[in-house]
Amino acid sequence: MDEKEKENLKERNEICSKTLKTGSRTYFFDARETRAGDYYLTITESKKNFSETGEISYKKHKIYLYKEDFSKFQSILDDMIKFIINEKGSEVISERHQKDFKNQTHYQNQDIKEIKRASEMKNVTNINFEDI
Repeated sequence: MDEKEKENLKERNEICSKTLKTGSRTYFFDARETRAGDYYLTITESKKNFSETGEISYKKHKIYLYKEDFSKFQSILDDMIKFIINEKGSEVISERHQKDFKNQTHYQNQDIKEIKRASEMKNVTNINFEDI
């Protein structure tokens, strides 16, 4: 394959691209063309990592999404987003975004322990020794 053929293949394969940068992650959404001339979507997550020596490297994860799966994928993605927003709201809850996250997590864990303890106590049968 000569250079001109490689360039034509590259141009045909890359149709449209959008990028979303979020902190240490970048998401690439690329419409590409199959050999048969149809389109598909690739979603690539690229995460910046720093080694102990300070060198930067990138980890990449890629999803290939074909047209026959678009509606099911979109439906499940929409359902999962709605579920998460309904359950936890749209506010970000994390160590990185909240200064008092560790304190909140500690108190929430304490609450969970108390609820479990109370639940376990309900399962204990009261025995009256006079009945024996």
